[in-house]
Amino acid sequence: MSDVRMGGCKVLAAFAVILALSGCDGSFDSDDSNKVNGSVHVPAGKPAADARTVNGSIHVDDNATVSAAGTVNGSIHLGAHSSAASLATVNGAISLGAGAHASGNVASVNGDLNLGDGAEVLGALTNVNGKISLTAAHVAGGIKTVNGSMDIMGTSRVEGGILVEKSSGGLFFSEDPVIVIGPGAIVQGELRFERKVRLYVSDRATIGTVTGATAVPFTGDKPPP
Repeated sequence: MSDVRMGGCKVLAAFAVILALSGCDGSFDSDDSNKVNGSVHVPAGKPAADARTVNGSIHVDDNATVSAAGTVNGSIHLGAHSSAASLATVNGAISLGAGAHASGNVASVNGDLNLGDGAEVLGALTNVNGKISLTAAHVAGGIKTVNGSMDIMGTSRVEGGILVEKSSGGLFFSEDPVIVIGPGAIVQGELRFERKVRLYVSDRATIGTVTGATAVPFTGDKPPP
């Protein structure tokens, strides 16, 4: 797993987008795939290109292709069986539909991260705040968060381990993240926790070494409430 800290990750995730869009007052792409204010829609069949905005969401249709997709205030949705090089937002959720593919990193600072059946992220999956949910998905570059709870369910496979970093810069979080590794899930590499978490691991899950937390085993589909 990379030694790059979450603080650096969130800055990098944010701000190539800001730098790329700074100084612009409105839409500056004739097909509306790059703008400052407003949402971006990427239809299937369009040649792959960047999709960026500052204030707005990005929606990539099923079976569509996009290069980098980034926004500051807005969510990103990658449709079923669509593909992207990377996805990044500051304030907003990111979701990957069934069979969607990201060849690079997927990152949000404040937002949920949701990967559907068969979705794949070949880079890292990172956030600071927001729930991280995998359903029979694959993450090749590890998962990193500061205050995000996780549900790693179904036949999900995570390579590169899990890192929950301690907060820095005076940040304070009132609740401990809840990490659930469900039946059939596989997490390869170290599960490292630099802050207190509640870790639940199914007796039918496969995980690597746990550092900084005690795994509580459970049977059935979910841990007891």
